[in-house]
Amino acid sequence: MKAKASAGSAAPAREKRTPSELWADGFGRVGTRAAQVLLIIIVAAVSVFALMQIKLLVIPVLIALILAAAIGPFVNLLRRRGLPGGLATGVAFVALLLVLAGVFTVIYFSVRNQWAELAAQASSGLDELEQFLRTGPIPVEQAQLEQARESIVQFATSSQVRSGAITGLSVVTEFLAGAALMVVILFFFLKDGAKIWNFLLRPFTGQREAKLRRVGRRTLEVLGGYVRGTAIVALVDTVAIGAALLILQVPLAFPLAIIVFIGAFIPLVGATVAGILAALVALVANGPVVALIVVAVVIAVNQLEGDLLQPVVMGKSLQLHALVILMALTAGTILAGIIGAVLSVPLAAVAWAIVQVWTAEDPGLEDMNPDLPPANSQPV
Repeated sequence: MKAKASAGSAAPAREKRTPSELWADGFGRVGTRAAQVLLIIIVAAVSVFALMQIKLLVIPVLIALILAAAIGPFVNLLRRRGLPGGLATGVAFVALLLVLAGVFTVIYFSVRNQWAELAAQASSGLDELEQFLRTGPIPVEQAQLEQARESIVQFATSSQVRSGAITGLSVVTEFLAGAALMVVILFFFLKDGAKIWNFLLRPFTGQREAKLRRVGRRTLEVLGGYVRGTAIVALVDTVAIGAALLILQVPLAFPLAIIVFIGAFIPLVGATVAGILAALVALVANGPVVALIVVAVVIAVNQLEGDLLQPVVMGKSLQLHALVILMALTAGTILAGIIGAVLSVPLAAVAWAIVQVWTAEDPGLEDMNPDLPPANSQPV
């Protein structure tokens, strides 16, 4: 018994681990990283939520920044030609407004002049569709068609649709207010953009200030290159598809071509959706043969755009994988609808350019800022 007791007392006692030692092992390091990731996600979610509460201000600022980056070189060209800064800004600003006003004017008059014809053709097309459903391979009874039509009429006259119309009026009001605010912000970005950026960089000095200045330059390069390159690609798409619609005598050819131009600013899906809309109009107005021709033209133009135009015109303005673009489009659409889909991809490209600058991985970093650390060095 005594021997056993002495043997038990001789066994080493279990040592207590301090909290710092608990966090130093494998599970502790995993827990630390998990806590950091959760904290970053919470901060990002709170920031996005806060920005969405003031989206009437945030969205005009972003649109104005993108437009200013796109037409900024034109303002600088006018200044180099001897025009004062204020006059050069005014000329570029008025030219941009005239272009936008011309686009909306063409859409309005084209729709107004051809709307009656399209409505009549749509009515006859629906009659043909109804006849096909009654006598097609899988015939539908007349009672079922009448019941579906009554359901559509009831929905169109319901209180839900009326409340949606009221919501639409508020959306129109917000759109007009945001457009007016964007115009004002755009003017000041063009006129005093450099002064505004210098003011924001006043708290920073040395290497950090140099990096931030490089971030500003890269942001303007990416946004400007993206908008100008996309505009060129969209113009080619518009001319090709619009010419095909005019040759095939599809109604609303001009508005549909402009929709193609606008849709091209939504990568991957915008131009395709606009082409499908044009094919549907052709199907209703001109029949299935013309619709198939329109589909073939849209597919050919999309192939030309993806294989030739974008690599040549866009260059390195949009160095993003297709999966990243798709994820950015999805997130932007969920957060801000169509405007979010348009803004998400250039903002994602800017974010990636900022990461490259901040980690000294931007290939043009040393030439633009010799004081910064060389590429592939440890970030500061």
